[in-house]
Amino acid sequence: MALVSFVGRVLFASVFILSAWQEFNEFGVDGGPAAKALKPKFNVFSKTVTAHTGVEVPEFDIKVLVAAAVAFKGVGGILFIFGSTIGAYLLALQQVIVTTILYDFYNHDTEKKEFGLLFSKFSQNLALLGALLFFIGMKNSIPSRQLKKKAPKTKTV
Repeated sequence: MALVSFVGRVLFASVFILSAWQEFNEFGVDGGPAAKALKPKFNVFSKTVTAHTGVEVPEFDIKVLVAAAVAFKGVGGILFIFGSTIGAYLLALQQVIVTTILYDFYNHDTEKKEFGLLFSKFSQNLALLGALLFFIGMKNSIPSRQLKKKAPKTKTV
């Protein structure tokens, strides 16, 4: 069963690791295609957050966000393969931040084709986030169950 679990973690993490590798190779001086795609979406996200909450999102170079996403996906994916909850937390944080900004279906009319595509991608990333949260929950519940099972029995004479 441990082998099946390991293979499952490798396959799951490969989505993140391969994506991080591709974005790393394309990063270049300007952040690559990921930064070009993220910049307008981040601007819309910032305006939406400011309009609805009154809190301004701080200005920063979009390359920093792309570099952080690459690092979170790469390091988090490798740690996740070895069963680390820290890796799962890094991947979950990356999913929460990037999914809400990148797949902004909520800014499009439901009749448009773009709405359906963005909502589909958003739903897929939500499923990945759900799997990560499930892993974290299961990982946190295992030690308490194992301690109860392995408690040594004392002999009375």
